[in-house]
Amino acid sequence: MKTFYSNGKLLITSEYVVLDGAIALALPTKFGQSLHIKDGENEIFQWKSYDSDASIWFEANIPFSSIVRKERLEEENNIKNKLIEILHEAYKINSNFITNSKGYIIETELTFPKNWGLGTSSTLINNIAQWLEIDAFELLKNSFGGSGYDIACAQNDSGILYQLIDEKPIVNTIPFSPSFAENIYFVYLNKKQNSRDAIHNYINKRGNIYEFLPEFNTITNKIINADSVDSFSQLLEKHEILLSTILEQSTAKDLFFEDFDGVIKSLGAWGGDFVMAISKENPNPYFKSKGFETVLTYHEMIL
Repeated sequence: MKTFYSNGKLLITSEYVVLDGAIALALPTKFGQSLHIKDGENEIFQWKSYDSDASIWFEANIPFSSIVRKERLEEENNIKNKLIEILHEAYKINSNFITNSKGYIIETELTFPKNWGLGTSSTLINNIAQWLEIDAFELLKNSFGGSGYDIACAQNDSGILYQLIDEKPIVNTIPFSPSFAENIYFVYLNKKQNSRDAIHNYINKRGNIYEFLPEFNTITNKIINADSVDSFSQLLEKHEILLSTILEQSTAKDLFFEDFDGVIKSLGAWGGDFVMAISKENPNPYFKSKGFETVLTYHEMIL
């Protein structure tokens, strides 16, 4: 049996604008996904995907022929369609895994609940790319799309600065270990956000985004060098206000946590998944009183 593993991800700065070339700070998480591969038969993928509680959240038999011709099924089979598309795009890059095999038994295992939005798709794509020895960024671009920062997190065990230049990913690993990490928390908003819908909304709202990119780059560079929780917090607030103006969308703090004594920063697609909270006191009682039960410390979340 072959096994591959990829890290989950959180986008700390330049959400959305990373698509247009802004420098983004992203952090890999202690959570991720494994891919286990065994030889099968009958020219079929026998596929099972396990959630973090060991329940099966997806199961299917996919013939090789469906992958080769990129078969599309009825809309209720959307997950299966997406998997076929990923494998078809992988086949176009390296067909050997189809032409030189009798079949596969494949299992995927998440170490985080799939609704958390930490990279169920990106970790799968990176694992498949590792297995087939192909470019994960190319596979992402040809299947799911997106900036690719999540692939960079899947592949690295430290913080990264990520930028698209001429549509090519530039990845620089950085040591990001703030002295005030005990003041940083991650709160799940009880809702998974659809990244593709959020990106579509951004594209419609961004206008002349390029005039704002230097400002996001400056904020990101100051954030990675922040030496106090106060300066860090001020930069996050500035980032939220700037992006709120571009998106014409209320911040997470205004929507959910207006009376919170601290800073709330959206992460990734606004309106769902996780937010980052900066607090000088333990904020667990506050968030739980609001119905948000999943609150992780910096060290529980970040690799």
